[in-house]
Amino acid sequence: MNRIVAIFIIMIFFSCGKENAKKVVNKNEKIIVITVNYPLYYFADRIGGDLISLQYIIPASVDPAYWNPGEEALSLYQSADIILANGADYAKWMENVSLPSSRIVNTSASFKDEFLPLKNVASHSHGPEGEHQHKGIAFTTWLDFELAIRQAEAIKNVLIKKLPKEKLVLDENFNKLREDLETLDKKMHKEALQLKDINVLGSHPVYQYLSKAYNLNIKSVHFEPDVFPSDEQWKELETIVDRSKENLMLWEGPPNKKTENEFLELNIDILVFDPCGNMPTEGDFLSVMNGNIDRIAKLFRSNSVHQ
Repeated sequence: MNRIVAIFIIMIFFSCGKENAKKVVNKNEKIIVITVNYPLYYFADRIGGDLISLQYIIPASVDPAYWNPGEEALSLYQSADIILANGADYAKWMENVSLPSSRIVNTSASFKDEFLPLKNVASHSHGPEGEHQHKGIAFTTWLDFELAIRQAEAIKNVLIKKLPKEKLVLDENFNKLREDLETLDKKMHKEALQLKDINVLGSHPVYQYLSKAYNLNIKSVHFEPDVFPSDEQWKELETIVDRSKENLMLWEGPPNKKTENEFLELNIDILVFDPCGNMPTEGDFLSVMNGNIDRIAKLFRSNSVHQ
């Protein structure tokens, strides 16, 4: 009888040992974080660093705002511990699939009262995403660097909630990122002053938050960098050009040579201001944004606009 009891106690001991070992392994695994665009990936990487397993699966050839994940990609979102969403009507695919709502973090929720409505909606097509409309709410929130800080803070807060023992590290990482974004904000405010007498245009309706934050009053059309505009698009451009002022158009990427030459004929300057919604081929979010701002400064140093 004593032998049977001893065997039973040993079995319980080993059973508990296995369970405890399993829990230890799980505790040592990093939480999986996935994002709907590159800016959120960059913020999460700067804040979480090696403390998290950060994934980015959006193809380089698409605009993440209009991308639709396939079955395999969707399963990665569904299995993640944290899904970082941009909010403001970004990545509408999220409304049509089953995702664990408790794991979704809307990084722009704290400033939803500051969302900007889209105006002059038009259907158009570019890239593998096909035809779509820019309608509802403007979503490139991170181009207002103060709002970008608030999105980064939302990421920090959820990571602290998941990793409370790492609060000091996460706070320190966030503070360094915030300093970099504050520097961008100050630089942009400074360079935007040089644009106050310029009629600033946008090749695409993605600059709303940039326009409001830095008092640029940007009016946009629907031009694609790699497609020569149609007659209708040229007519659309004519409605927002101000012949009494210098005109400057911001582009998401360099326009093709034919379009560029036509703009030179029209006396409209071109400046690439990359929103950086997807992962850049070179550099990172910070270097891309610094490059955008530096191009404004260079434009004025060369006196190509305001003479």
